[in-house]
Amino acid sequence: MDAFNKLTSMLLHALETREPTIHLLESFIDHWKSVTNYYIQTTDDSRPVRQTDIPWHLRQMLDILLYEDKQQAVEDTGPCLEYLLQHKLLETLCTLGKAQYPPGMCQQVLLFFSKLLDQMQKPLLQLVSVYRPVQKLIRLCALPGSTTEKEEAGFLLVVCSRVNQDPHVLRYVLELMEQLTASSQSQHSTQTSSQSDPSSSSSVQSDPPTSSPVQSESGLLWALLQLTRSQRRSVSLKAHDGLLLLCAAQCGGPPPSGEAPPSGGAPPSGEAPPSGEAPPSELHPGELLMAHTQLGELLAGRLRELYSLLEAEDPDPAALQSRPHAPWRSESPDHMTDFFTWFDFLDQLTRDAPQVLALKVSQCVHQVWLVETLHPQLLHSCEQVVLVSTSVLCASLRLLRSSALLDQLVRFLLRTPSLTQLLRLCDHISDQISVASLSLLDELLQKPHRDILDVLVLDFLQGRSYLCPQAAGQEDRPPEGSEDLEEDPFFSDSLSDLPPPPAAGLGSAADVVNSFLCLVPVQVRSAQLLQQGGYESYVHDAHNLVTRGRALSLSWDWPQTPPPPAVRSGEEADFFEGPLLRVLFDRLGRILEQPYELNLQLTAVLSRLAAFSHPLLQEYLLNPYIHLSHGSRSLFSVLIRVMGQLMQRIQHVSNLSEQLLNARRDLLGLSHAAGLEHLTLLRAVIVLEEFCKELAAIAFVKMPTDPDLPGSDLSPLDQD
Repeated sequence: MDAFNKLTSMLLHALETREPTIHLLESFIDHWKSVTNYYIQTTDDSRPVRQTDIPWHLRQMLDILLYEDKQQAVEDTGPCLEYLLQHKLLETLCTLGKAQYPPGMCQQVLLFFSKLLDQMQKPLLQLVSVYRPVQKLIRLCALPGSTTEKEEAGFLLVVCSRVNQDPHVLRYVLELMEQLTASSQSQHSTQTSSQSDPSSSSSVQSDPPTSSPVQSESGLLWALLQLTRSQRRSVSLKAHDGLLLLCAAQCGGPPPSGEAPPSGGAPPSGEAPPSGEAPPSELHPGELLMAHTQLGELLAGRLRELYSLLEAEDPDPAALQSRPHAPWRSESPDHMTDFFTWFDFLDQLTRDAPQVLALKVSQCVHQVWLVETLHPQLLHSCEQVVLVSTSVLCASLRLLRSSALLDQLVRFLLRTPSLTQLLRLCDHISDQISVASLSLLDELLQKPHRDILDVLVLDFLQGRSYLCPQAAGQEDRPPEGSEDLEEDPFFSDSLSDLPPPPAAGLGSAADVVNSFLCLVPVQVRSAQLLQQGGYESYVHDAHNLVTRGRALSLSWDWPQTPPPPAVRSGEEADFFEGPLLRVLFDRLGRILEQPYELNLQLTAVLSRLAAFSHPLLQEYLLNPYIHLSHGSRSLFSVLIRVMGQLMQRIQHVSNLSEQLLNARRDLLGLSHAAGLEHLTLLRAVIVLEEFCKELAAIAFVKMPTDPDLPGSDLSPLDQD
């Protein structure tokens, strides 16, 4: 019995291995005829395709094609595939899918095309009998009311994956060869008619050259973009993945040797493409998508649409500013998340795409969203509109990693009238708008773009016109503004705490640290009342801040020493610190009247600027001993004036130490300062004390270490 079973198994195995080689084509044709016979023999139009044998026959045909493909070399074409191509079976299937006869046929056709393109080893999309029906099937995707979104997304993802593997077929999938042919023929016929009718030649020559063919709103890109809107998460993610694969395609070499343009698929010999541009066959994928499609406009238009929906929700500006990073694959429960996930998707796309395409998409974002949509809102008369738009811009900048998008955003903020508006908003009558604008500046200073510091600060400091020319033998003088304060009875005690200026004009780390620490009058110091640390408690954070600043500027070729001061004539205008530092110093001069949140953000921006390792910033912001020219001011001189005002203000505060202690407890959440008088002033005093300690810590980290200073064992930057 066992011997009989073995013999039966051997015979069956022999039949299985013999049948495909002999009857493979015959079986393939039989399955196809079974599909076509259904339409000849059946009159029931309402019977769903799943209740017929069509899906089974299509699966058998696909299995035969895949089996044959595995048996053939990649460059060879088997008889079954040859039959499919010669008899235009894919064209017929596409027509049946479009007719939806029987009902659900489109779904089966999409599945057949998806598996065929995905699993065949032989590249097919450059063959006219394949890419023409693929083009037609693409036009059937993402139509309103479609019930086959899942299959459509899968099919489009396979097409994009194939394009990513073989970028040369992109021009066929996008139908650019046909569009170019039609454009060339039209141009050729126009030239012929103008030659036969000389009177019309002048008018033809005066017309501008025809523009490059542009992808219409029914092709692959449009379908993918429509499917990204799907409520089905799996469908939306596949559409996003398809766009990324398409945009990330890189040309790795010449087209395959077996690829030939279809009849009429290229301009006639000797004719140039429209507008003098290279034909699509000579363009890399990124150049193709940039020059011959509306990809950038479509993506930027979607961003603008989502921004409009976000506005309609009337979002909370605080929630916008503190919004964490939301990857584009995350769920989207609201319009705010929709907007930021799409922005993150564009960030990913422009990082992966070729440079020419990333630039095009970024330029479209700049024009469509930043210039046309956001800029008018920054100028709006409604404070809520200004606040929301500034907060969205701040959150978007925080999430940004793409260098192409960053270039355009920096261009928008620094190279257009937006800069004037942004700095004006930093000094807005609305404290909320000022905080949001300062937060935007803080985020901007953390981005790896050299123009940011150059345009905002360094260009104004290059000549070092803030320095007073010293005559030979002239004695050093204290910072600008301190002369008047020496005679101020409210400030004399505090000013006497300042260490004497060193003879060289630039003190040691101990001199600079002590200068900032001694700025705060003893009467208003409250940190010790809660046993909180001195400046050494800020050394670790200052170390991180300086390290990040140096990492950003590593490739910017900053000098190690400041340039020599520019020679000034007596008629030259007074030194101007630039609009940014002017706004920051003006705000710092009013710190005693400003809300706590605004003062925190203001000092954060100033600390970040001071932490950069450019010698001009080091000198202008952290050197208390520079000799300022007439009318000039530095960070240290502004702080001196603020301390003078402070000493006058505290004369009206009773039980100052106790009230400062209560205010500090309130800020730490240890108690509730309900009904506390002079709360704004008390909080400002605390911010000033901590700010001076932070500046002292930054100076300590950036300058050579003095072993006698507290915190010298905390490994400042110069010891790393």
